[in-house]
Amino acid sequence: MNTIIPVDTLGECNIASPFQAKHHTFYSDEDGVIRHVLSRDLQDASSVDELEFFQLAGAREKLFFDPKNATVGIVTCGGLCPGLNDVIRSITFCALESYNVKKVLGFQYGYEGLVAKYFHQPIELNTQNTDDIHEKGGTILKSSRGGQDIKEMVHTLKHYKVDILVTIGGDGTLRGAREIQKEITKQNLNISVIGVPKTIDNDIALVDRSFGFETAVEGAWDIINCAHSEAKGYRNGVGLVRLMGRESGWIAASASLANSNVNFCLIPESTFDLEGPNGLYEHLRKRLEKKDHAVIVVAEGAGQDLMAQAAATDKSGNKKLGDIGTFLRDDIKRWFAENETEINVKYFDPSYSIRSTPANANDSEYCLLLGNGAMHAAMAGKTNMIVGLHNHRLVHLPIPMVGKRKQVEPDRWVWQTVLQATRQPANMKNEKEDRTET
Repeated sequence: MNTIIPVDTLGECNIASPFQAKHHTFYSDEDGVIRHVLSRDLQDASSVDELEFFQLAGAREKLFFDPKNATVGIVTCGGLCPGLNDVIRSITFCALESYNVKKVLGFQYGYEGLVAKYFHQPIELNTQNTDDIHEKGGTILKSSRGGQDIKEMVHTLKHYKVDILVTIGGDGTLRGAREIQKEITKQNLNISVIGVPKTIDNDIALVDRSFGFETAVEGAWDIINCAHSEAKGYRNGVGLVRLMGRESGWIAASASLANSNVNFCLIPESTFDLEGPNGLYEHLRKRLEKKDHAVIVVAEGAGQDLMAQAAATDKSGNKKLGDIGTFLRDDIKRWFAENETEINVKYFDPSYSIRSTPANANDSEYCLLLGNGAMHAAMAGKTNMIVGLHNHRLVHLPIPMVGKRKQVEPDRWVWQTVLQATRQPANMKNEKEDRTET
């Protein structure tokens, strides 16, 4: 029997949707999107009758919350990302114009806005003060990192009579949302917590694409063109571009595919050596001998094992990374100087300019769908879940299922295509000497 993976609900839905059935399509919890599509991912299923499906997102005919009495809260957490304002606008318009809810509150500075000691007063959002925010980068609600006291946050939700909390953020934000939901359940409260996954790195498990990712790749494409022009303008010119990607190299890989000027793409999922007969520098030297220029794209989380650094974490508990961009910039110069070879390295780090740019058309469309999907799920009493794109359809995903990061797999088609496009070696690791005594 095929299985629809359930999400948590607050209770039975008995309130008729304000949408008119003759003008609108409703979806049920039995409408599903298949979880796996590749045969290699179905090894645990003994037959096609044991397939798993995620709930299809969309408006429900019956609601849990009475719209005229419902208050919606929104928070944005973590780093900036193209499309944050688009999602805020979409939620606000859907809540007020489609469902006619009582009120929409925007809590400022992420989870800090739910803790009284910070004195961040919420903003009442409406269709006037959010009308043109999608044309701007950043987030009108501000953002912050780091955890806050869960009981205090739930107390704030009760104080403002919030029925629905929509959290827009990455893995740390989703962990926080899950803990908030646990406390809500413990206190036997009817508050829905819905996540809209935000990560410019595109590394949320089970989600095909996170919003802002396409805009980031587009921005990187322009920078790579500039790096290529700089590299070609000098003898042995090297354009070095550092892009986002702490643990997953999706932006670096996709930008390298989109721009065929890249000769070396370095990502966290594929380790490499710098020196030695099969290291990066030797392959770079050969490239320069042949073409007199090269472009290197490196994800921020790549090559962390190559740098000496102290163990430290940021406010969200993430490991602080060494700066692989400046390290490579300086070390490439050192190696070529030691080998008495002229080198001209031009370094580009567009990370913050990309993060703060407005979303492009595709991302704006996706943000609107995500905001609407979050409101449809919340009004139907869904909770402890996110809305995301899976197998090209918007679905409901339980938060506990999306904890693992999605990474570029070296043996699958994306990375294999990167290797074909850049023509870099599949392996830039030196073979270890066999020291076994005979």
